[in-house]
Amino acid sequence: MIYDVVIIGAGVSGSAIARELSRYKAEICVLEKDEDVCCGTSKANSAIVHAGYDCKPGTMMARMNLRGNEMMEQLSKDLDFPFRRNGSLVICLDKNRLDALQKLYEQGLANGVPGLKILGRKEALEMEPNLSENTVAALYAPSAGIVCPFGLNIAMAENAKENGVDFFFHTKVEEIHADEEGIWHIRTCNGEYRTRSVVNAAGVYADRIHNMVSREKIHITARRGDYLLLDHEAGDHVSHTIFPQPTNLGKGVLVAPTIHGNLIVGPTATDIGDKESTATTQEELDEVVSNAGMSVRNLPLRKVITSFAGLRAHEDHHEFILKEIADAPAFFDCAGIESPGLTSAPAIGEYMAEMLEERFRWEKKADWKTTRKGILDPKKLSLEERSRLIRENPAYGQIICRCESVTEGEILDAIHRPLGARSLDGIKRRTRAGMGRCQAGFCSPKVMDILARELGLPLEKITKSGGKSNIVLERTKEVRE
Repeated sequence: MIYDVVIIGAGVSGSAIARELSRYKAEICVLEKDEDVCCGTSKANSAIVHAGYDCKPGTMMARMNLRGNEMMEQLSKDLDFPFRRNGSLVICLDKNRLDALQKLYEQGLANGVPGLKILGRKEALEMEPNLSENTVAALYAPSAGIVCPFGLNIAMAENAKENGVDFFFHTKVEEIHADEEGIWHIRTCNGEYRTRSVVNAAGVYADRIHNMVSREKIHITARRGDYLLLDHEAGDHVSHTIFPQPTNLGKGVLVAPTIHGNLIVGPTATDIGDKESTATTQEELDEVVSNAGMSVRNLPLRKVITSFAGLRAHEDHHEFILKEIADAPAFFDCAGIESPGLTSAPAIGEYMAEMLEERFRWEKKADWKTTRKGILDPKKLSLEERSRLIRENPAYGQIICRCESVTEGEILDAIHRPLGARSLDGIKRRTRAGMGRCQAGFCSPKVMDILARELGLPLEKITKSGGKSNIVLERTKEVRE
């Protein structure tokens, strides 16, 4: 089979592109080296929908940021994932930096960000009482928001799947070349794929994919950021996303509520050579605490339930690369997607799909499915509705994850829906089972039992996150000869 498009990478950008391309009568597939969608940068980030004042005017970053922000609310309704405009504040702690805050405001106006306003100290503290006593002023952006990054990524991928896109996991790209007829041959660890066009959305590895086919090389650095996640009890410490004034390394250590009621603090920014190194360090976590404490007082750090690190794909010119490669016809880059990549993803999908459609002129589908229904959350139902649901399906009356009140019914849905979960982390990203205070200490065995039963696998084959992340190695009570 020859595909019309092969997308490399099932992160938030690749999934957005797949969804937008699924509007057309074209054969499309997504190749992903990991065991699921949302396994790279897309799963470990700040979960922020940026307003768009940070980006340099006229850049692709600025354009995609603003358009992605505009699209997010309707997309969350169409694809049934959580999103809220909570607004953001950039805090100025030094009167000598007021000019820099004014320039950030003017840059936001140039980018077309709506509703921007510079607040004085009193107004800022009235809005957020836990801001630093050293607050001088703040830039307020009401259009900023918070989103579930897993929910966004998975929703777009599922909708693409329902519209006919093929997904292949555990499929690492090893070599790419075009034949004399212009057909691209993609050799992977799971065989060869042939296609008329390629979209490179490989995250921190996008430079390696690009450099396989082009004489003009690009370079992407993995920029690691450490985070702290706090319990629900700390979730209302601030109501807006709180940023320090930005530096050349990024937007700085933020403090923000999450869409699920936690508090997130981070990230740091450390350039590393290993594109798989997501281990946190005490030094960087100390930096998170120190820097966050400059903007927000009395952080309830005894409520920390976990730490994690994510990698951003920092391209040397700090710009999104969204274009067809000049010396590789029908090979399209979606590279250098760092912050505000999550915000920009819907717009990136739209832009890339339009670029490919303009080149190939595919016909639109008459039966394209615009919407997708997410996993039912019984907690959002009335008592009467929930009682009726449990009578109809008793699995919704069986609590598996006590911290997040996740039921067996939700876990079953996560396994059996399009692109269903195949690991503990897959269940966690779709249902939040294991994301609570005990961090899966109690619910993991039950979730493993459900996965094994529903997938028809022995417990020894159930993994945390695919690959060799098996949890049960052997049964100790079996007699071995």
